[in-house]
Amino acid sequence: MFYIIGLGNPGEEYKNSRHNTGVLSVLHFAKKNDMKIFNADKKIRAIVSIGKIGKEKIMLILPQTFMNKSGLSAGVIVTSRKKAENLIVVYDDLDMPLGKFKISFGRGSGGHKGVESVARAVKTKDFIRVRVGIAPSTPSGKIKKPKGEKDIINFILGDFSKKEIDILKKVFKNITEALELIIKEGRAKAMNVYN
Repeated sequence: MFYIIGLGNPGEEYKNSRHNTGVLSVLHFAKKNDMKIFNADKKIRAIVSIGKIGKEKIMLILPQTFMNKSGLSAGVIVTSRKKAENLIVVYDDLDMPLGKFKISFGRGSGGHKGVESVARAVKTKDFIRVRVGIAPSTPSGKIKKPKGEKDIINFILGDFSKKEIDILKKVFKNITEALELIIKEGRAKAMNVYN
């Protein structure tokens, strides 16, 4: 089974925030693959949807804890290194421009508190990550990251603009295809195609 976790914060006020990019990506994947019904699972503190891609079973997990406690959901389900290799964590990345995403495996957290929490909970960093860029950039592609902790927090907790959402829709389509490829043909193939 594959476990796909979309990182974000629960609650209406964060629904369309940049920090909820992981959740928004997974919801797009769910819709495209007719996995629309998410049920609350108190044991893992998440809402969950189970389905199939080809012959592979998949579980979509949207933690209902705040970002820095995301591991509470992952740790209950991913209980071995073997299971961790089928864990895919989708999240926002301020070090990448909006419109880009990257697949990686077994890397550090890059300072992302949600990813740190998951890695601690599953006791390994050997899991798949899908990093989704949220940073503004110049026309040449140079990142214009907010400066200072307060501005960064305001930016990541701020909502996407209409223009940004239009860009994201294209990215989500590609992420959905990349996730399907990981599930059907493995992470190496997906990295070759999409990185």
